[in-house]
Amino acid sequence: MNALTLLASDPDKFTPPTPQELFELPPIGGIYWLTKPVILAVLTSIIVIVFCWSAFAKPKLVPRGIQNVGEIGYMFVRDQVARPFLGKDADRWMGLLLSMFFMIWVWNLMGVIPFIQFPVASHIAFPAVLALTVYVIKIFLGVKHQGGIGYFKNMMFPPGIPKGMYVLLAPLEFASNMILAPFTHMVRLFANMFAGHMLLAFFSMVGFWFLFEKLTPLGAAVGVLGVVMTIVFTALELLIQFLQAYLFAMLAAMYIGGALHAEH
Repeated sequence: MNALTLLASDPDKFTPPTPQELFELPPIGGIYWLTKPVILAVLTSIIVIVFCWSAFAKPKLVPRGIQNVGEIGYMFVRDQVARPFLGKDADRWMGLLLSMFFMIWVWNLMGVIPFIQFPVASHIAFPAVLALTVYVIKIFLGVKHQGGIGYFKNMMFPPGIPKGMYVLLAPLEFASNMILAPFTHMVRLFANMFAGHMLLAFFSMVGFWFLFEKLTPLGAAVGVLGVVMTIVFTALELLIQFLQAYLFAMLAAMYIGGALHAEH
């Protein structure tokens, strides 16, 4: 039973959920891999596919409805994400970047939709798969366009630096590009969605707990404050959800652009 439903129906039996209970969701139907995040991830993919198909399958000269929304999203990703880092190659990678941006955004929005209220990216496996995909594409393109030796040479030994500095700079550049970059790419999205979900859960539980369980003048004041803070943090979370989708796609474009063009 949902914790808030139990609280409203029988406060005496209610115990606040632990952080583990918020994120470690039980399998559905006894199938160990079929969990709520997996279902939401599949649902998100279907939503994005249907949206893109409806917007772009039969485009009209004067866009209306979903096509209009889709073109606004396309132009945003093209002008703010792809072109600054990919230049003339931007159009080639728009399919990947646009799909990634919309999918992550809808992943995140799942955290504020009533009765769903779980951001898919708060499970680290999902950002990890996307970050690993970008990582593999980056290395493949770097080796393909710059050569195996040339790719790592351009990465570890940038021109215009005193040769003595390479002793320190080369291993730092290697670690930064090959280890830290994909790790931070993954963790930035995961950590923001994890923390946001925790904050929303905390303030909503405070509000319901004091309004239903500790219904005293002081308890009611604390409960109202919890509800107000939940509303405020929900609005803030909506902004962060959009920004995290934008940043993830932007970093993907930056890594791909750096692999295509050594001067980047």
